[in-house]
This record gives sequence, C-alpha cells and structure tokens, in this order.
Amino acid sequence: MRDWPSKRYWLVGASQGLGRAVAHELSKTGAELILSARDADALQSLADEVPGKASVVPIDVADSASVAAAAEAVGQIDGMVFLAGVYWPLKASEFDGEQVATMLDINLTGCARVLGHVLPPMVERDAGHIVLTGSLSGFRGLPGANGYGASKAGIMSMAETLYADLRTSGVDVQLINPGFIKTRLTDKNSFSMPFIMEPDEAAKLFVDHMQGDDFARNFPRHFGALFRLSQFLPDWLYYRLFS
Repeated sequence: MRDWPSKRYWLVGASQGLGRAVAHELSKTGAELILSARDADALQSLADEVPGKASVVPIDVADSASVAAAAEAVGQIDGMVFLAGVYWPLKASEFDGEQVATMLDINLTGCARVLGHVLPPMVERDAGHIVLTGSLSGFRGLPGANGYGASKAGIMSMAETLYADLRTSGVDVQLINPGFIKTRLTDKNSFSMPFIMEPDEAAKLFVDHMQGDDFARNFPRHFGALFRLSQFLPDWLYYRLFS
C-alpha cells in the first residue's frame, strides 16, 4: 500500500473516458491530483467533481513547448500516470498516414515527451512512481488496429525497459493493459467487443494495481490471458483465429 495522502500525482489525459474515471478513483485515496489534457473546461469540471484536492494544468502532448510549460507549472511530483490517447479503427486497405502518425505521436511519442521532464528528477531523487497505459491490442498485430496497436506496443516496450532499468531503484514503474472500455474511442468501433467494461469498473482495477508492487496487469483477466497466450501461437494459427 502507498502513502497516498502525502503524494502529488500528475494525470496526463484525464479529461475523458478512462482517464477521468481514474482521476475520480485515485482522488478517493487522498492523493493530490494535477489534471492535464487539452480541454481545460473538461478538466476544471473534473477538478470540481473529485472528492480530494485537484488542480488543472492544460497540456498538448503533441507539442514539445506545451509539455515543457506544463511540466514547469506542475513542479515536483511523486507520480505520473499517462493515459492520453487517440484512436481510429483503420484497416490496411484504408490506410491513412496522417491518422497513423497522429496516433503514434500522441499515444507513444507524447508519452516520451512527458517522461523527458518527469523521469530525470525522479531518478535524481531516487523516488517516484511512473504508470503507463498500454492495451491488450499491443501484444500482437490485430486486424484494423493499424497505428493504434503499434503505439500501444511501443508504450508496453517502453514500460518494460524502464522497469528493467529501474526495478532495483526507488522509482517504481507499472504498466496497465486494459481491454475494451466503453468510451468515445471505442464508440467508433463497428465490431463486437467482448468483455467491454465501463470506465468506472476499469478505473477500480487500474488504481488497485497502482496500490501494489507488481509491474504489469492485464484486464479483464480471462480476456487478457487470451492475448498473452496469443504471443506463443504460431503465425498460421494466430492469424487464422484473430483475423
């Protein structure tokens, strides 16, 4: 268990969906929250809703100057949770380079921009907590996930590498890989989404994982186990089943 009431946590990507639900759940622990995303009005309404102390610092993770200014305004923190993301379902036959580049730039490179300001001070102090949001779609290529799957696979690899480097230090690194969550992003999907979760339900699992010391968590449990096991299937069988 963590000593939440004495901590300041920066939530990047908090204005909508899972990020907003995680803010509500994390605020219940007594942690002070700094809420960031592009929509300042949505952030302020969230800050007014959560039970604990919260402030608003707008950010555009695709803009290096915006990230630098936000990090300066936020100041020293104990933890950072990266939840920012965009998504379009995109088949190879409809490949859109601009959409793919945007998903990579916000979901993956945007995370790197934020980490560039957050991680070095934590390493210097030998104290901190980094939580990155991957996805079950990052385990292996899926049909229609061009761009998004690659961005989440990148986040997962980044978290794994950070953990490998920092696991014996005072900087904790955690990775959380959700499945389908009912948000404005999954509303774009026209296909069946097994085990889809409400944001509040997913946020409880998210923050529960943050309470512990384990590195990674995949949920829903059985759906996550399926994706994890899919990595061990031969190509001919995997693509026959998943495509």
